[in-house]
Amino acid sequence: MSVICSHSLPCLEHYQKPITTIPQAELDAWHAHPWPGNIHELENAVERAVILAHGSVLPLDDFLTTRRAAATLTSASQTLAAIERLHIVRVLQAVNWTIEGPRGAAVRLGLHPSTLRSRIRQLGITRPPPRG
Repeated sequence: MSVICSHSLPCLEHYQKPITTIPQAELDAWHAHPWPGNIHELENAVERAVILAHGSVLPLDDFLTTRRAAATLTSASQTLAAIERLHIVRVLQAVNWTIEGPRGAAVRLGLHPSTLRSRIRQLGITRPPPRG
Protein backbone atom coordinates (compact mmCIF):
# COMPACT_ATOMS: atom_id res chain seq x y z
CA MET A 1 0.00 0.00 0.00
CA SER A 2 2.68 2.52 0.95
CA VAL A 3 4.51 1.54 -2.22
CA ILE A 4 1.43 2.49 -4.26
CA CYS A 5 1.10 5.82 -2.47
CA SER A 6 4.82 6.49 -2.85
CA HIS A 7 4.55 5.70 -6.55
CA SER A 8 1.28 7.60 -7.12
CA LEU A 9 2.03 10.83 -5.27
CA PRO A 10 4.91 11.97 -7.51
CA CYS A 11 2.77 11.16 -10.55
CA LEU A 12 0.07 13.47 -9.20
CA GLU A 13 2.27 16.54 -8.76
CA HIS A 14 0.35 18.35 -11.50
CA TYR A 15 -2.44 18.89 -8.93
CA GLN A 16 0.04 21.11 -7.02
CA LYS A 17 -0.92 19.76 -3.60
CA PRO A 18 1.77 19.88 -0.90
CA ILE A 19 1.15 16.32 0.38
CA THR A 20 3.86 15.38 2.87
CA THR A 21 2.03 13.09 5.33
CA ILE A 22 -0.17 10.03 5.20
CA PRO A 23 -1.25 9.15 8.76
CA GLN A 24 -0.37 5.59 9.75
CA ALA A 25 -3.94 4.91 10.93
CA GLU A 26 -5.22 5.80 7.47
CA LEU A 27 -2.63 3.61 5.78
CA ASP A 28 -3.64 0.73 8.08
CA ALA A 29 -7.33 1.22 7.19
CA TRP A 30 -6.52 1.17 3.48
CA HIS A 31 -4.31 -1.86 3.93
CA ALA A 32 -7.16 -3.72 5.63
CA HIS A 33 -9.71 -2.70 2.96
CA PRO A 34 -10.56 -5.48 0.48
CA TRP A 35 -9.64 -4.18 -2.98
CA PRO A 36 -11.76 -6.32 -5.31
CA GLY A 37 -10.70 -4.38 -8.41
CA ASN A 38 -7.30 -4.07 -9.92
CA ILE A 39 -4.40 -1.75 -9.18
CA HIS A 40 -6.09 1.03 -11.17
CA GLU A 41 -8.96 1.18 -8.65
CA LEU A 42 -6.46 1.77 -5.88
CA GLU A 43 -4.55 4.37 -7.90
CA ASN A 44 -7.78 6.17 -8.75
CA ALA A 45 -8.71 6.24 -5.07
CA VAL A 46 -5.32 7.76 -4.19
CA GLU A 47 -5.76 10.34 -6.94
CA ARG A 48 -9.22 11.21 -5.62
CA ALA A 49 -7.79 11.66 -2.13
CA VAL A 50 -5.11 14.00 -3.54
CA ILE A 51 -7.73 16.06 -5.34
CA LEU A 52 -9.83 16.37 -2.17
CA ALA A 53 -6.86 17.03 0.12
CA HIS A 54 -6.61 20.33 1.98
CA GLY A 55 -3.17 20.98 3.37
CA SER A 56 -0.27 18.58 3.60
CA VAL A 57 -2.09 15.50 4.98
CA LEU A 58 -3.60 12.97 2.56
CA PRO A 59 -7.13 12.09 3.80
CA LEU A 60 -7.35 8.48 2.64
CA ASP A 61 -10.11 7.58 5.10
CA ASP A 62 -12.71 9.81 3.38
CA PHE A 63 -12.77 7.39 0.46
CA LEU A 64 -13.33 4.36 2.70
CA THR A 65 -16.04 6.14 4.68
CA THR A 66 -17.88 7.00 1.46
CA ARG A 67 -17.63 3.41 0.22
CA ARG A 68 -18.89 2.00 3.53
CA ALA A 69 -21.84 4.40 3.51
CA ALA A 70 -22.75 3.44 -0.05
CA ALA A 71 -22.53 -0.24 0.81
CA THR A 72 -24.79 0.28 3.81
CA LEU A 73 -27.42 2.08 1.73
CA THR A 74 -27.61 -0.59 -0.94
CA SER A 75 -26.67 -4.12 -0.11
CA ALA A 76 -25.89 -6.49 -2.95
CA SER A 77 -29.04 -8.49 -2.21
CA GLN A 78 -31.38 -5.59 -3.01
CA THR A 79 -32.61 -5.16 -6.54
CA LEU A 80 -32.98 -1.81 -8.23
CA ALA A 81 -36.75 -2.26 -8.11
CA ALA A 82 -36.65 -2.83 -4.34
CA ILE A 83 -34.55 0.29 -3.82
CA GLU A 84 -36.84 2.32 -6.10
CA ARG A 85 -39.90 0.98 -4.28
CA LEU A 86 -38.51 1.89 -0.88
CA HIS A 87 -37.62 5.40 -2.05
CA ILE A 88 -41.05 6.03 -3.55
CA VAL A 89 -42.81 4.76 -0.41
CA ARG A 90 -40.68 7.04 1.80
CA VAL A 91 -41.45 10.06 -0.38
CA LEU A 92 -45.17 9.20 -0.43
CA GLN A 93 -45.19 8.92 3.36
CA ALA A 94 -43.38 12.25 3.68
CA VAL A 95 -46.07 14.00 1.61
CA ASN A 96 -48.98 12.09 3.18
CA TRP A 97 -49.51 10.09 -0.02
CA THR A 98 -50.20 13.17 -2.15
CA ILE A 99 -49.13 12.46 -5.72
CA GLU A 100 -49.92 15.70 -7.58
CA GLY A 101 -49.48 19.38 -6.80
CA PRO A 102 -46.54 21.56 -5.83
CA ARG A 103 -45.91 19.57 -2.64
CA GLY A 104 -46.72 16.16 -4.09
CA ALA A 105 -44.51 13.13 -4.46
CA ALA A 106 -44.27 13.51 -8.25
CA VAL A 107 -42.58 16.91 -7.91
CA ARG A 108 -40.18 15.61 -5.26
CA LEU A 109 -39.27 12.63 -7.41
CA GLY A 110 -39.00 14.65 -10.61
CA LEU A 111 -41.66 12.57 -12.34
CA HIS A 112 -44.89 13.34 -14.17
CA PRO A 113 -47.82 12.30 -11.93
CA SER A 114 -49.00 9.69 -14.44
CA THR A 115 -45.49 8.20 -14.56
CA LEU A 116 -45.43 8.00 -10.77
CA ARG A 117 -48.87 6.32 -10.70
CA SER A 118 -47.61 3.80 -13.27
CA ARG A 119 -44.51 3.02 -11.19
CA ILE A 120 -46.65 2.69 -8.06
CA ARG A 121 -48.76 0.06 -9.88
CA GLN A 122 -45.70 -1.73 -11.35
CA LEU A 123 -43.99 -1.93 -7.95
CA GLY A 124 -47.16 -3.04 -6.14
CA ILE A 125 -47.18 -0.09 -3.77
CA THR A 126 -50.43 0.36 -1.87
CA ARG A 127 -51.42 3.00 0.63
CA PRO A 128 -51.77 1.52 4.12
CA PRO A 129 -55.21 1.78 5.74
CA PRO A 130 -55.66 4.79 8.04
CA ARG A 131 -54.94 4.19 11.70
CA GLY A 132 -57.85 4.66 13.80
